[in-house]
Amino acid sequence: MIGWTLGRYFFRRYIVITAWFLIGIFSLIFIIDFTEQSSRLSGLPGYSLPVGLLMTSLRTPMVLQITVPFIALFAAMATLIALNRKYELVIARAAGISAWQFLLPACIGAFVFGLASVLVLNPIAAYGFSAVERMESDIRSGSSNKVSASSTPWLRQRGETGDVIIGARAVLDGGLALSDAVFLHIDKEGRITERQDARRADLADGEWILTDVRGFKSGDKPVASVTTRVPTNLRPEFVQQRLARPEATPFFELGEKIETAKAYGYAANGFSMQYHSLVALPVLMVAMTLIAATVSMGFVRLGQSGTLILGGIAAGFLLYVVTTLVKAFGSSGIVPPVVAAWVPVVIAMFFGVTFLLYKEDG
Repeated sequence: MIGWTLGRYFFRRYIVITAWFLIGIFSLIFIIDFTEQSSRLSGLPGYSLPVGLLMTSLRTPMVLQITVPFIALFAAMATLIALNRKYELVIARAAGISAWQFLLPACIGAFVFGLASVLVLNPIAAYGFSAVERMESDIRSGSSNKVSASSTPWLRQRGETGDVIIGARAVLDGGLALSDAVFLHIDKEGRITERQDARRADLADGEWILTDVRGFKSGDKPVASVTTRVPTNLRPEFVQQRLARPEATPFFELGEKIETAKAYGYAANGFSMQYHSLVALPVLMVAMTLIAATVSMGFVRLGQSGTLILGGIAAGFLLYVVTTLVKAFGSSGIVPPVVAAWVPVVIAMFFGVTFLLYKEDG
């Protein structure tokens, strides 16, 4: 068996290289996001350099969370290539240590990295993203009443006198608050009788509370009011399912949201898919490490084969694409979320283990 000293050395090498990759990717995301954000918001009066830096700092963990599987792949490849170039893996093999033994520290490191991403990075990313949405909403508030049909879902609530179609430029507080909201009142004949533009709309018990409202009726002048209430039969659980982003929900709150939605008879496929994806993330990181090992452990006298390295990167990207595609099926209810989250991970694990068994053990 691999000794404690050698195993700790391999583990430390993996952690150090992973940390450098994290710092590099974080810096790259920060620069790109700050540049893009400045181009969008620099013309608004509430935007300044300190505010922009704060918003980018809060949003970067959310983007970083998406790149975590790739960081695990590249870190494992870089670790094994570095050990190969210094002949350390050659010496370990000559000492009778099998590939499974010196891969164990890297797999443990990847699993720990996955747990840290779920338990630490995910809550930070979720709260940071929610804070950025509120800050951007305050900066943009009132600057535009355009509502994009592709950015946020539209809600339709039915009533005795007609229907109300609700849209917004931004969704806040997990779907319970709308920024720059639009309420279109439609009568039984399908005609729009009134439009209400509100700077903010909050869902309370049985009603929407609209703040800073301008009402428009056909043939009448616009009417401004500080607060207006619109009755609703929409429950907060339904609105959260429709409007809240599962990716912006902390891992520790997903279980409660799923149970609450099921208790009221609502589908919770999106939140359930996000929950199972996060649970499977540590195992996915181990699978990425095994995929990296299939192309990075072979000793090459004049350097590592570029074809093999590109093959490993392509395999990692293919796994990510398949995982994302199946996740979309799980979120829409076509595939059970637990199946959609675990099948790609299990297949990747079997692929890595089978290839290493054939390569190392014949």
